[in-house]
Amino acid sequence: MPRQERVKTKYPGVFFIEGLGADGKPERIFYIQYRRNGKLIEEKAGRQFQDDMSPARASALRTNRIQGRDLPNEEKRQAQRQETWTLSRLWQEYKQVHPLKGLAQDESRFRTYLEGSVGKKEPKDLMPLDIDRLKLRQLKGKSPQTVKNVLALLRRIARFGVKRNLCSGLTFQIDMPRNINNIVTEDLSDEQLARLLEALDNDPDFQTANLVRLCLCTGLRRSELLRLQWSHIDFERGFIHIKDPKGGPDQVIPMNDSAREILEKHPETEGSRYIFPGRDGKQKVDPRKSLNRIKKAAGLPDDFRPLHGLRHTFASSLASSGQVDMYTLQRLLTHKSPEMTQRYSHLRDEALRKASDLAGSLVQRAAQAGKTVPDLKLVNSEG
Repeated sequence: MPRQERVKTKYPGVFFIEGLGADGKPERIFYIQYRRNGKLIEEKAGRQFQDDMSPARASALRTNRIQGRDLPNEEKRQAQRQETWTLSRLWQEYKQVHPLKGLAQDESRFRTYLEGSVGKKEPKDLMPLDIDRLKLRQLKGKSPQTVKNVLALLRRIARFGVKRNLCSGLTFQIDMPRNINNIVTEDLSDEQLARLLEALDNDPDFQTANLVRLCLCTGLRRSELLRLQWSHIDFERGFIHIKDPKGGPDQVIPMNDSAREILEKHPETEGSRYIFPGRDGKQKVDPRKSLNRIKKAAGLPDDFRPLHGLRHTFASSLASSGQVDMYTLQRLLTHKSPEMTQRYSHLRDEALRKASDLAGSLVQRAAQAGKTVPDLKLVNSEG
């Protein structure tokens, strides 16, 4: 352990040092000291935010170690090395130490495609034949992107086990599907959009209705909307702070007048920091039921994804206006690379072509008008 200043707590045998979290922000790292079989043991209890550790919890952990109800970290690691770490067990451990972003989809993929077929095996025991059978039995008929996502999850779990020194890794390289064209750009016509707005006005769930409205006028992702807190809204300077977006580091986007009106009229839920809270004021997990009701009331296509599709609608409307360049659109959508924004470039190109055609027609009109105007000098000279 690096020699840093140790800060004692009011709990015996518990101290912390000041460190940095994964986001680069200050974070306390707690340690405990105790004796076991006459030997002084000093070990890490956990991080303040990453492990939700506090002095009281560290003290309780220390008590359990002293009384033998829990093993020291080193003994735990030795025991883990002797245990069988199947993919199912690795997945349970993986979920304990990783953020929730994208975890719901991964959980569904693991249970649907991996748990029954390879869940009882350790990564080192897998063979290429197991992957072939997985593709034939579980993933037959699925889209190439689905196959890629499932295989990527399998590979990620195996690598997690190796990184944590829990097991040996795969003995071969998984061949991933190539040349996947999974770009889907959804849009709504003016008539569909009008029906949607009417459905929102008539829906009894104002929380979800405002969630949809905010998505439509900001283009925020589903996960970003569900994580949005009142502390992320800067009414004074007119910005929305996006925490932990899919594209990478925290982002800030301008708050347009429509978004401001929605947020200013949206009531705060007592005891919750979230703008669109779920049960007991916690983060909303899945508004699918309300979203599907609104989609049905608006008569939208069955394959239209209410929030993701509205993000595309937001982007398409800006691109087709011809007034927003691709770099600005990339910044508004918080895409981490310009390639992700290129799916909308044809809409901007079409808008620019129409503007160019309009300019050409204006010139032609002026030329035609010039031919019909009599030459006043010539008329005067002949008169």
